[in-house]
Amino acid sequence: MLFNSYVFIFLFLPLTILVFFAIGSRGHHRIAVSWLVTASLFFYGWWNAAYVGLLIGSVLFNYALGNSLSGEFISLKKKWLLFFGVTANLGLLGYFKYANFFVDNLNLIAGVDFNLESIILPLAISFFTFQQITYLVDTYKGETEERNFLHYCLFVTFFPQLIAGPIVHHKEMLPQYAKSALGKIKPQHLAVGITIFSLGLFKKVVLADGIGVYATSVFAAADSGYTLNLFESWVGALSYTFQLYFDFSGYSDMAIGIARMFGVRLPLNFNSPYKSTNIIDFWHRWHITLSRFLRDYLYIPMGGSRKGSSRRQANLLITMLLGGLWHGAGWNFVIWGGLHGLYLMVNHGWRSIAPGVGRPLTRLLAWAFTFVAVVFAWVPFRATTLEGTVNMWQGMVGLQGISLDQRLLAVLGPLGSWLEDQGVVFSSFFQLNISVWSIVWILALMVISVLCPNIQQIMGRYRPAYETYTGEIKPMKWGWLEWTPTVPNLVITLFCLIYALMSMSNISEFLYFNF
Repeated sequence: MLFNSYVFIFLFLPLTILVFFAIGSRGHHRIAVSWLVTASLFFYGWWNAAYVGLLIGSVLFNYALGNSLSGEFISLKKKWLLFFGVTANLGLLGYFKYANFFVDNLNLIAGVDFNLESIILPLAISFFTFQQITYLVDTYKGETEERNFLHYCLFVTFFPQLIAGPIVHHKEMLPQYAKSALGKIKPQHLAVGITIFSLGLFKKVVLADGIGVYATSVFAAADSGYTLNLFESWVGALSYTFQLYFDFSGYSDMAIGIARMFGVRLPLNFNSPYKSTNIIDFWHRWHITLSRFLRDYLYIPMGGSRKGSSRRQANLLITMLLGGLWHGAGWNFVIWGGLHGLYLMVNHGWRSIAPGVGRPLTRLLAWAFTFVAVVFAWVPFRATTLEGTVNMWQGMVGLQGISLDQRLLAVLGPLGSWLEDQGVVFSSFFQLNISVWSIVWILALMVISVLCPNIQQIMGRYRPAYETYTGEIKPMKWGWLEWTPTVPNLVITLFCLIYALMSMSNISEFLYFNF
């Protein structure tokens, strides 16, 4: 069941809310939480009911192990329990996500022919596995306090964040589930939640899916071996850059909005990453809870920056390579993670000799350099083959020809003839489903993502999200844009909601559902 589907918007969500508040308003807190867990399991099972048992088994196993880790055991025994728990979780994830990848590469390298039937990846297994690993590690450290079974079930299965995050911490969520006010209806929560959900739906259905058609045609051509010129490859790369941005941003907003309708605040997971002026800042803004997990449970345990500059650089690269592999079992994801690891290594090295960005022009150059680096790295993230990645990169650097709109040839006159002699090709923009509107889309979405305040800032007065890092939701410079429950804002919200609903003829999954 998708957030951007009619069955979710008009049936599942309102029914779940109505029953939840009907029970909670009578003071039946445990029953209300039980209903929310049941609804979340139904939501998960909508895709494939067979995997509900896997999710329930994972919850029972980790809850029982967490209780054991909180007991009075000698330190060595607790370490072995933790090792067993983490290994079991990673083993389950590894089997479903990487077994086929491992066997395929073993066959290729060793020249053998092992046959393993295709394993269907259970939805959200990467997210609920990482989430429960954090619970086990923090329980081992003595950082968990509440161990109510129902609250733990909701912590893992809560449907707004179950499928594609954010990866939440127990200390952020369990205290909220324990509050007696949970289940008591508050009009402000509903108003704020519906507004954020509507704007997020508009991002996904109108903006992300609108620009996505250009990315799809170009990357399909690249993977099939079509030789892309400079213009085509950049239109494809930039189209995917903004498709992924508004798809993930839209999902993150919708998740926060839905949770807020129930009176729950999720941690911020997306914070205008294309405004970043360096890659370190980018990873403080993009998939924030994943980068936090990688930092706290991988980078720092490996030594972080405590063991010298060389060790820090190696830890950064290893962390990002594994982060890339987390996104998918394929060499393209490893390349993407490796690129970001190298970016971070360079960024940290540069910061050691030039700690500040400085003047506006310097900031602009830093932003442009960061943005282009991110765009280049998105190519292997989106392409389905290594050949498609190389094809796109060659086109982007001009190795496969430069093309301009053929209508410019008459305007340029002799200059146009000279450019043709230099190898510039004048052709129609309407190849590969690319039109002049693709340029309009790209420019418009760049303005929105780089220059405009995000929804968390617009709704900042109502603290819609739990700040992953204190102070990360910056106050807006233009106070008049702050959302308040007024008639004009109601009209804008209704317009976005209705327009998005009317645009939902072709329902598409969120891109991060694949990870």
